[in-house]
Amino acid sequence: MKKKFFKLLKIFVLSIAAIIVLTIAVLYFSLNETLPAGKSGIEADNFALKIQEAVEHDKYLTTEFLQWTFRNKNHYLWNRKSNTADVTIDDITVKLDLNNPHKSSVYENGRATLSRDSQKIIDNALANFNNDSFWVVAPHKLFDKGVTRELVTLEDKSKGLLVTYSFGGTTPGDAYLWKVDKNYRPTSYQMWVSIIPIGGIEATWEDWTTTKSGAYLSQKHKLLGFGIPISNLKAWND
Repeated sequence: MKKKFFKLLKIFVLSIAAIIVLTIAVLYFSLNETLPAGKSGIEADNFALKIQEAVEHDKYLTTEFLQWTFRNKNHYLWNRKSNTADVTIDDITVKLDLNNPHKSSVYENGRATLSRDSQKIIDNALANFNNDSFWVVAPHKLFDKGVTRELVTLEDKSKGLLVTYSFGGTTPGDAYLWKVDKNYRPTSYQMWVSIIPIGGIEATWEDWTTTKSGAYLSQKHKLLGFGIPISNLKAWND
């Protein structure tokens, strides 16, 4: 009886595994897109400048503080003047020194702590900050150091901006194809990133708001139909 049970259990597990593999394969071949080729130069740069004008980039540059919560669990307070950030996840807060991450400190339940895991916690907080802040300020990073910009003709004959980050951040080499409305405000981007095996997955940029500092920021994204909420979003100057 036991042998029969374990045999059936084995068949069940293998069947589930086969369904998962088949589903992933179907998703990959139906959704995966190759990275498009574009043209760099003054036209691409001007397109990027129009995007930044649409999102009030000049106001973003003078913004001193940014605050937000990502996916209702990662909480951030970014002091752009000192380039430091408080990253709070559960009961742990990391005071990140973004210029010198090794000088960052870890607090648990409000108390400074130092352990063998401190560097791992700091590294994790920095990786989360790099990822989660990108979902807030990506349109303001089109001219970062090491970024290449290419103008791409989309299927509907409109234009998009392919932005590739050759170094920096946590995952250098990632590329994003921005799509915009008639006013050059971003509506979505397609991603070719190391953490997602399927190339060209598209995420929306929605629910734009003008913050106290004047910077124009998106509060909502959707990826494969699932929401990526940005809550408690604030930007201000002292």
